[in-house]
Amino acid sequence: MAFKWLKRKKDPQDIPPSEGDQALQADASQEDQPEAAEKIVSEKPEELTAEEETREGQDSAEAPEPEAVLTDADGAAKPKRGGFMSRLRRGLTKTRDFLNTDIEDLFSGKRQLDDELLEELEELLITADIGVQTTMALVDKISRKASKIASADDLKAILKEEILTIVDTAPAEDESTATPKPKVVMIVGVNGVGKTTTIGKLAARYGRDGQKVLIAASDTFRAAAIEQLSIWAERAGADIVKHKDQADPAAVAFDAVEAATARGADIVLVDTAGRLHTKVNLMEELKKIKRSLSKKCPDAPHETLLVLDATTGQNALSQAKLFDEAIALNALALTKLDGTAKGGIVVSICSTLNIPLKYIGVGEQIDDLQDFDPRQFVEALF
Repeated sequence: MAFKWLKRKKDPQDIPPSEGDQALQADASQEDQPEAAEKIVSEKPEELTAEEETREGQDSAEAPEPEAVLTDADGAAKPKRGGFMSRLRRGLTKTRDFLNTDIEDLFSGKRQLDDELLEELEELLITADIGVQTTMALVDKISRKASKIASADDLKAILKEEILTIVDTAPAEDESTATPKPKVVMIVGVNGVGKTTTIGKLAARYGRDGQKVLIAASDTFRAAAIEQLSIWAERAGADIVKHKDQADPAAVAFDAVEAATARGADIVLVDTAGRLHTKVNLMEELKKIKRSLSKKCPDAPHETLLVLDATTGQNALSQAKLFDEAIALNALALTKLDGTAKGGIVVSICSTLNIPLKYIGVGEQIDDLQDFDPRQFVEALF
């Protein structure tokens, strides 16, 4: 049934990303040992000038945004915030309204669950970014329970149960081994997905847990990347190791681990370049950074986290597959579940990839990155 619909309407989000992005200027054939670089800078960053903030190439999607505030009776600023669950529900409003309203419409006129209705349901789920293969599996399971479905509420209850089964059976993080010190986390992803803000939020999370965090500014090619990361490091109360623009990224990562060891840091968060994931030079540069980290700290990086943008839909899956093939991912963070994305991509990721979805982000504020909770997600989805 899915293929009948696909002939009629091809989902534009299934189109692979353009390859128009410029390749990294790094030479992937360089030796693995990082080049000599200038002395580490690890200081509190100064405020950016207006000229620096508007520098060509700045990725405004990753820059921290001011938070809307109210004032209390005394005139003190008071953030206009809700709990994470309410923010998650707001973020999934588009998908929730889409699923609930359209499923209600399927049963208008006292229709029965027949092949035609199942085909319409299939189209609905694919449009919600759940993906073709995952949708076909869901519809097949629903069709086997047709005798229990007499209304929209029955269908939603079974759909909710099946989606929970998918997202709740994703592989869990292996916590059987002792946490190394420092724990080195390498963060990867294409430009614009929210890597910089994710690093800042992770640094703040670790800091709230009483851990000392050091950030490696290894994205040395994108204009203003180091300055943006410095702002987030300051907000999170983390140290930062940085070199000049165009410096060897592997050298920055190497020096950061060395500095973390000397200072007794618990966590090292390594930023990386994010030019188009299909470019060979980028993947070779990431491999070089991994080798550099392992030379300074055995088994590093201990975690390789891919940041994905929920608004890119099925393209997020193709990005994950390519990064995983090149550098072996072991965790995912899905950002921008803030009302503009179709939440079905979460179901598709959990169903398709053998990589744990560890974090989801529902906003730009420093506490808007949370652990992914399958049950909480499904409750917010319906």
